[in-house]
Amino acid sequence: MKKMINTDKAPAAIGSYSQAMQVANTVYISGQIPLNPETMSMVTGPMELQVSQVFENIKAIAEAAGGDLADIVKLNVYLLDLKHFDVVNQVMKNYFKAPFPARALLGVAAMPKQAEVEIEAIMVLSGV
Repeated sequence: MKKMINTDKAPAAIGSYSQAMQVANTVYISGQIPLNPETMSMVTGPMELQVSQVFENIKAIAEAAGGDLADIVKLNVYLLDLKHFDVVNQVMKNYFKAPFPARALLGVAAMPKQAEVEIEAIMVLSGV
């Protein structure tokens, strides 16, 4: 059985996808870019603010699924410029504690809405 996860505390999907899908106790969170869920406008400015907005969006979806960031086991991070690698690491420390999720971080050529960062996550819920 699969279950769609949706919350108005994270940006609405801008394409033909769900914010997240749950299968058994695993939740697959779609890639999030730094969109403000209230205005659907991009957060611009320092990369720290952009990455923080992405994690706030992921956090809202995780909570809508009945979990929290501590339940995330895997992140895939996409950056337009790999010079922001250290920024991602620093911001992650504000949202995650050891043991940190497994992670891949890749440089890409382009993303939707000219985003500079996108992050997707896999979460495993306990007690489901």
